[in-house]
Formats: sequence, C-alpha cells, structure tokens
Amino acid sequence: MSTLERTRCRVRAHPLAADAVLAFGVLVSMVASSFVDPHAEGGPRWGARSPDALSLALMALGAAALVLRRRGPLAVLAFTTALSLVELVTADPRTPVAMSAVVALYSVAATTDRPTTWRVGLLTMTVLTGAAMLAGPLPWYAQENLGLFAWTGMAAAAGDAVRSRRAFVHAIRERAERAERTREEEARRRVAEERLRIARDLHDVVAHHIALVNVQAGVAAHVMDKRPDQAKEALAHVRAASRSALDELRATVGLLRQSGDPEAPTEPAPGLARLDELADTFRHAGLPVEVARADDGTALPAAVDLVAYRVIQEALTNVQKHAGRTAKAEVSVVRVGPNMEVTVLDNGTGVDTADRDDDGHGGHGLLGMRERVTALGGALTAGPRYGGGFRVHAILPVEPRDDRGRGDRMTAAQGDPV
Repeated sequence: MSTLERTRCRVRAHPLAADAVLAFGVLVSMVASSFVDPHAEGGPRWGARSPDALSLALMALGAAALVLRRRGPLAVLAFTTALSLVELVTADPRTPVAMSAVVALYSVAATTDRPTTWRVGLLTMTVLTGAAMLAGPLPWYAQENLGLFAWTGMAAAAGDAVRSRRAFVHAIRERAERAERTREEEARRRVAEERLRIARDLHDVVAHHIALVNVQAGVAAHVMDKRPDQAKEALAHVRAASRSALDELRATVGLLRQSGDPEAPTEPAPGLARLDELADTFRHAGLPVEVARADDGTALPAAVDLVAYRVIQEALTNVQKHAGRTAKAEVSVVRVGPNMEVTVLDNGTGVDTADRDDDGHGGHGLLGMRERVTALGGALTAGPRYGGGFRVHAILPVEPRDDRGRGDRMTAAQGDPV
C-alpha cells in the first residue's frame, strides 16, 4: 500500500481530525492574507496593513465552523455566509473571511445532489457578491468583488465534480461486486445442477442393474438344489448385470474427471439404439417385454436420445420391482409431429407401489424422469391404468420450440459435466 493510500485510509478513519486540520489551514491562510495589501504601490505588499479584533474574531469563528462541515454542511454554509456578510459590511480594510464560506460551499456541493448545488451555489454567489458590491467599502467594480464571485462559482463546480466522481467510482465498485456475486451464484447453481445430474445417473444405473441382480440371485437361490443348470444360467445373468452396472458406474464417475484426462471414458451415452439390448436384460430376468417402434428411423439429438432411454429403463425397472411376478410390459416409441412419444405400460397387480406413486413419495425414480423430461421442454405423466397396471408416458420435443436457452436445456438433460 502506497503512502497516499495509507493517508486516505487514515483520513477516512478519522474524518473529524482531518476537518480540524483543514480548518486550521484555512485560518492560517485567512490571517496571513489579512496582512497583505493588494493595492499597495509596486504591487501587493506584506505587512502594509493589519486586521482589527472583529476581523480576527470572524476569521476564527468561520474556521472553527468548518470542523463540523461533514455533519451539517448546509448549516455551516449558512453560518460562514453570515460571518462573511458581517465582514463585508463592517470591515475596512476588508479581510478574507469569505474563504470559510467558499470551503463550506464546496462541502455542500460535494455531499448533496446537483439541483441542491445549483440552488445553494447561485444563492451564495448572489448574496455575497451583491453585498460586497452594494454595501462594501470598495467600488462595485473592484477586483475583490469579481474575485468573490469567481471563487464561489469554482467552489460549487469543484464540489460537484468531486461528488460526480465519487458516484462514478461507487457505481463501478457496486457493479463489480454485483458481477462477483452473480458469478458465485452461477457457480453454486451449476454445482447444484451437476450434483443433481450425477444423482439421477447413479440412481438410473444402480436401480436398474441391482433390481436385475436381485431377481436373478433370487432365482438362483430358489433352484440351486433342484435345477443347478438353471441356477448357473441365473448366476451368469447376475454376473452380466453386475458387469454392466460397473461399466456404467465407471462411465458416470468418469464424467467428474477433468477434460483431457486420458483415463476418462469415451463410450457414448446410451440411447434408443440399445433399446433391444435393454429389453433383453429384463426378459432374461423373467419380465416379458414387447417393443414397438414407429419413429421412422428418426435421428434424435443426443439429449433426447438419452432421456428416452433413461425413461424406458426406469419405467421397466419399476415394473420389475413393483408390478408382480406375472406382469408384462409394453414399450412403444412413436414419432408424432415435432415430438417423440415414449410409453411404457404394464398389467401388474403388485401392491408395492411406493416408488411408482405419481407424487414421488418413497423414491426418486419418477422425480428423476420428470426432471429429465422437463429439462428438454417436454412433459411426463405417470399413474395407474384403468383396470390395473401402470402407465408412463413421456412427450419429448425433437426440436425445442424455443431456441433461446436450447443449449442449457440440452446440457441439463444430457448431463455434460460443467
């Protein structure tokens, strides 16, 4: 920190002391000037005159009032102007008591608004200059009278300039602080979105594969003694499901790596191209799944493709977990105008529907699906079917209607790392 900056800090910390120093300096200047005769032969001469007791008292009062110029600038200006008027009318020769009024006018202009500065400045200039011209001991056209008008005008202009600069610096500092707060809020928002995205991906991966592992492990335990071949086949499915779960977990956690990390996974995110493979995993676990597609080979954006896959995966996982052993599932993917509609139906009669309730209580599956679909600007409905079973229906826009914010929605749905 430089010497100038340290001095400014001390002045801000002790404003009354700084004003006392200023008042003393003004007093010294006024007293010294009162001994100078500007009209002496050969030019201004020191010691050619001396102030009387009244002038010294007026100068002392005017300088003392400046100590309070920050607390009551208008009151100090009125007081010093009154002292200056008394000096202009009564003193002969004239002494520079008006210097205190000039400093007080500067303080008013530096601490108030511009309209107030204009009104108060014009009034002070008019009163002091008019009193000096009309009631003073010098002729109205004397140089001192014109100088008084100029000094009061310059004081008002200088104070207004200082106030404008302070306001400008304050506005810049405030904008910088606001921008900093905005960056921090944006960073917190992105961190929260990233955590939510990772939580959704982990839920999709773990819920799907662990449900399959649980079913196949139960089958293996049930037929281990009587049908070892079937138990062996079930254990093979357990191994395949667990390996797939590990691969997807590795890919999900790999998104947390920095870009450019050579060990980061490069496998693309799953999409509808793997729908048959997904259905086969459930068929091997004992859930009959029928797939019907009428999407005419539509090339979907990566975000829409991933969300469609995740919706089907989560819906079939819920069927596996909650619909009962005799349930069947139907999956349909249909292109309808600008949208892709994904529907998953089942005829289950299971009573364990905690994670399938439309209000989302008891689990995060439907909540995660709804968040993914909403991020793309689509809509998702889920609830019991008339006559039994459950229905999940998602409408995904292939081309977002509003291009503004399209990238943000795609990023939120696809789950790219921030």
